[in-house]
Amino acid sequence: MRVTQGMMTNQLLRNITNNYNNMNKYQENLSTGRKINKPSDDAVGITYALRYRSELSMNEQYQKNMDAAKSYVEHTDTVMGQINDVMQRANELTVRGVSGSNPQSALDAISAELGGLYDTLLTLGNDQMNGKYIFNGQKTDVEPYQTGAESTDTQKINFQSAAGVMIPINVTGNEVFGASTDPDNMFTVIKSIQAAFKNGDQDGAKDLMSGLESRMNKFLDMRSGVGARSNRIDLMDNRLKDLNTNLTELQSKTEDADMAETIIKLQTQESVYQASLSSGAKIIQPSLLDYLR
Repeated sequence: MRVTQGMMTNQLLRNITNNYNNMNKYQENLSTGRKINKPSDDAVGITYALRYRSELSMNEQYQKNMDAAKSYVEHTDTVMGQINDVMQRANELTVRGVSGSNPQSALDAISAELGGLYDTLLTLGNDQMNGKYIFNGQKTDVEPYQTGAESTDTQKINFQSAAGVMIPINVTGNEVFGASTDPDNMFTVIKSIQAAFKNGDQDGAKDLMSGLESRMNKFLDMRSGVGARSNRIDLMDNRLKDLNTNLTELQSKTEDADMAETIIKLQTQESVYQASLSSGAKIIQPSLLDYLR
């Protein structure tokens, strides 16, 4: 086959263009820090890269869920600690009042303090976090207690910690204080003990102590459950952080360019490109070379 000047020129242009594109690819890798900048760079790698990005995005949302859950549970535990202090004080006052050696004036003072503790329990039962009532199940926009004789919503608030894994973060007022129909309802028992002391009925107050003890035991069980839930959230949070580290490392191995290797390859392609221009200048006519430059 006869090789013409036009064929040589076209082949030279193709080779110079290819060399330039190769050089430009490494230049792009160097400037972006990634070896995959478009699907054609690595068809298989881009599939894994997109998968890792998707998993990282979901993992980030799960971490936000666990951060919110941790704050909610820790706040609930703090409030329950305050409720525990009120109940302990109510128990101390009741024990003192039923000792049989108190004049009515002392019983009146105990009754008055129990009334203050009752009001404190109402305040704690209506506690809010970020404008939402924490003890009214899913009805977080409705105040659960006004008189203490109410039952609360019993639905759980669940946060997702992983695919298909839900963690309940709330406890309901019924679980903490008892339902309105429970004989050991915290509000009912303290109100009844208060009334007994006000009327000088120490025996009646003594009979009510079993209800106070029963509610205290249930409350402590519920609080230990909150502590266990907090530990579970911490474990899930640590797992998500470890998973985020692993996914980030895998994504980096798939997408990120080896900078030292990229620089060497770029320098090599620059040399090839310059050599192709130099050799081309000896083959094609100067006028055409001038046009290319």
